[in-house]
Order: sequence, then structure tokens, then C-alpha cells
Amino acid sequence: MNITTKTSQLAALPKILAAQKQAFVHQPFPRYQQRINKLGLLKQGLLEKHQQFIDALKQDYGHRADSDTTIADIMPCINNINYTMKHLKSWMKPSKRRAGLLLSPSKVSVQYQPLGVIGIIVPWNFPIMLAIGPLLTAIAAGNRAMLKMSEFTPATNQVITALISDIFSPKEVAVVEGEADVAAAFSALPFDHLLFTGSSVVGKHVMRAAADNLTPVTLELGGKSPAVIAPDIDINTAVERLIFGKCLNAGQICVSPDYVLCPEEKVEAFIHAYQSKFQSMYPDFEHNQDYGNIINDRQHQRIQALLDDASAKGAKITAANGQALKPKSRKLATQLVSGVTDEMHIMQTEIFGPLLPIISYQHIDEAISYIQNHDRPLALYLMSFNKSIQDKVLAQTHSGGVCINETVFHVAADDAPFGGIGPSGMGHYHGKEGFLTFSHGKTVLNSGKFNSGVMVHPPYGNRIQRALMSFFLR
Repeated sequence: MNITTKTSQLAALPKILAAQKQAFVHQPFPRYQQRINKLGLLKQGLLEKHQQFIDALKQDYGHRADSDTTIADIMPCINNINYTMKHLKSWMKPSKRRAGLLLSPSKVSVQYQPLGVIGIIVPWNFPIMLAIGPLLTAIAAGNRAMLKMSEFTPATNQVITALISDIFSPKEVAVVEGEADVAAAFSALPFDHLLFTGSSVVGKHVMRAAADNLTPVTLELGGKSPAVIAPDIDINTAVERLIFGKCLNAGQICVSPDYVLCPEEKVEAFIHAYQSKFQSMYPDFEHNQDYGNIINDRQHQRIQALLDDASAKGAKITAANGQALKPKSRKLATQLVSGVTDEMHIMQTEIFGPLLPIISYQHIDEAISYIQNHDRPLALYLMSFNKSIQDKVLAQTHSGGVCINETVFHVAADDAPFGGIGPSGMGHYHGKEGFLTFSHGKTVLNSGKFNSGVMVHPPYGNRIQRALMSFFLR
């Protein structure tokens, strides 16, 4: 369902939710085969509309590389659907638990029950993956859902809407569009669970709105994800492992390496190695079709302001493509920013774009201390083949996830949870953890004809009770 006018958008939201909740009451536990059928149709629709999605995102961005859409939007959804369909039957089975001697001979199990209606707020940077990913997990868990799409991806939203309407009725899944006022009204709805992907600033507003309804939330935020280059690793190898995560979607990724911690004596070598690798990946940069745009002028101006502030405060800026910036072009090569300080805005906010600050250190403990004394990031990247350094960084830092000698690809691990910690988010989804997030684990204690509970009924202090107390309180 695609709501178009502002008045109807706001008025329709509670009506859509009420209709979905009523429909859920009539079918509170969709059967396994129903869920599998919907997931199969969702996969088929994604494959059929693959090119439409590529074209739509190109339109929304001005230019976006075909492979960025395939690799980072379509492929993860297909893989996730395949994985979910393979394992859903086992996830749905009640989990047997131990009753323990005290409750014997009763039996205890946990049943995984759908929550009801899931609200999903989708950002603009990966609007397919970050809409379909949570949705397919919600459907696998037996829920209904409402999607709030970003106002910055109108062409992609049309394809998403067509895909959803081909498979689901509005009482199963509804797609809503609109600007900030619609997003605020959406987050204030009494969903059974709300998943938000976006900035930490907006995440606070979403959580505040959800609190009025005691709606549980999963917040997938971001923050400043560090990439630590350890002293032992060859600098060219480090750059090779790091660069794709920074260049994918022009760095407009919540898990993009936000800044680099580099040994002091290797900073210049890092800059030269990055330039060399970048230029080999994206030759003839101005006309290269494998590198995408900043999505719109608003984001471009924000990124330019970060650069201007850093430069004014003494940072050195080196373009990865070796060329001067074109003021009106939204195609922006990685800008390597050295000599940064915490007083610069670039180190105070998530960059979400193709800027890469470099902080030097003399000992690995300095790098670890820097991470420890800043907000916990969504991702942490370590470039090192030294096992003791790997163990030390893993033990002494907190982050939503970690890649060792790689970046961003941990998000594609279907059999592992994805989520932030502290300022970078709360809760997680993907795979089984996503199924559990969108389910209620309901404990069921089942007692048969023999009633052992009568032994603890009043009057208290009889011989049997004293024996029980003596046995269990030891």
C-alpha cells in the first residue's frame, strides 16, 4: 500500500495498524508452509525486479554503481531468504527445557510466538536490504509489518511498493512514504516491535516516541567505526583489506570504516598505498561507472562542511584520485584527512561518506585506549596477523561487531547476529537472532495428573515440607 498525500499519510497510519492487528488476532500463528510460501515469493520478486532496482537506485542517487546495488542490496536479501527457508522449521519448534527436580514431573518448554505487527523504519543508503532484510525475518517469525521508506529514495520506493503489493495484502505488509512528520507519527504508533535503522540522533527520538507505548525497539545506528592498522601488517595488505569497505556506496554505510588508527611512521605510506589502490580500482575516475554518487545535495554539503572545518583547523587533505574536488559534483573520491584532532567536527560525528581521517599512534595500547575512551562503535576493524594483538584488541574493546583483516563483510554472515552496542544501537537481528527478536519466547509449564504442587500448600511446616526445604536449601 503506497500512501501519497500528506493528510492521507498521517490519517491512514493508525488505520493500517489497526487493520493489521485485527487480522493478526484472527491468525495469530501462521503455519510453517504459509511463511515459507511468502518467503519464496519474496525471493522470486527480488530476482524478477533486480534490474528495476538497479535503475531506480541510479535515479535516486544520480548515479550508483550497478554492482553496489547487486552486492550490497539484492544479494544479501537472497542469501538471507535462502538461509531462513533452510532453517525456519527448526527455529519454529518449541525448545525443550529442564523442569528440574523441584518441578518434576512437570515438563517445561519455550514456544516461539509471533509478536504481532512490526514497524520497520528504512534509511536511504541501502533501502532494499534494510527494508527486505528485517521484513523477511519478521515474516519468518509469523508477523505482519509496516515499512516506512525514506523520502530520499522515491524511485526505489515505487519498486519496493510494487514488489510488496504483488505478494502481500495491506493487512499483511504495508509500505508508507513521507517526510519527517510521517516518520515521527510512524514511530509513535503502538507497534508490537519497532526496528529503526539510521543515525544516533534520530534514534533517540524514535526510542522516546516508542517509550510512550512501551514498544520494544531494535536500534541499528552507527557511530564512528575505527580501523586499526597494527604495526605487524604490511601497509599495502592493510589498504587492500580496508579500501572496499570505504568505497562501497561512496562510504555511505553505517559500518564503513570511519577513521584509521595507524602507526605514526606508516601514515604517509598508508596515504600513498591508498591512492595507488584507489586509482587502480577506479581508473579515469570522473567517467568511471563503478563508483557511486553522494545521494543528494544536502548530504554533499554536509560532507563538504566537515572537510572545510578540518582544513581550517589544520588538517591535511589528500584526494585518493589525486585530483582537486569539483565543487558541484556529487561524485567524491575518498578524501584522506591526516593531522586530525578531536576538536574537528569530522571526529565528533559519524561521517557517512567518502572521508577518511587518519590518527597516528606510537604503540598499539594508544590505539586501544583511544577506542576505549570514545563511544562504542557499530563495527571495529583490525588489520593484523599477530594473534596476541588480535586477542588483545578483542578482549579490551567493545563494538557491535568485528572484522579481522577485512571490513563490512561480517554483515553478510547469515548465521550470526548483527547489531550495535550503546550509542551504536541496541538489539540485533539477522538469521536465528532475528527470528528470536521478532518472536516472544513463551515459557510453558505443563503438569499432568499427578500434582506435586500440593506438597507446598499451606498449612506450612509439615513433615514433608520440612524435608523438602532441607533437601533444596543446601
